[in-house]
Amino acid sequence: MDGTTNVTRHGTEDSQREKVDQSARDFGALKRPTYFKGPALEAWKRWVAPASWLDGSREASAIAFCELWQEFRFAPTAFPAAKHGQLRAYMSELGLTDERNRVIDESKNKEKDEHFGD
Repeated sequence: MDGTTNVTRHGTEDSQREKVDQSARDFGALKRPTYFKGPALEAWKRWVAPASWLDGSREASAIAFCELWQEFRFAPTAFPAAKHGQLRAYMSELGLTDERNRVIDESKNKEKDEHFGD
């Protein structure tokens, strides 16, 4: 867990970790549908599988997101605006648009910063 923690509001870090662990035990891991192929499978591998914060409680949303993504990829010009909204809503619900969920691998970014010199 990253960020600040207000113990009076959220409890201790240990209690927060226990709640997360308990949720993962209760809901289990995400299970990719065996019928996924093509763009749905690619979406699962690209966005859902690496999302370590997701558990089985989000499985239905993850499946719906991947199926909508597949539909979009097959006919992007026929994909209605309402479904774009659904796609974005699923991405948000799954935490895929939340920058706090992105882990930056500093070892890949060896470029020097012009302002800080590192």
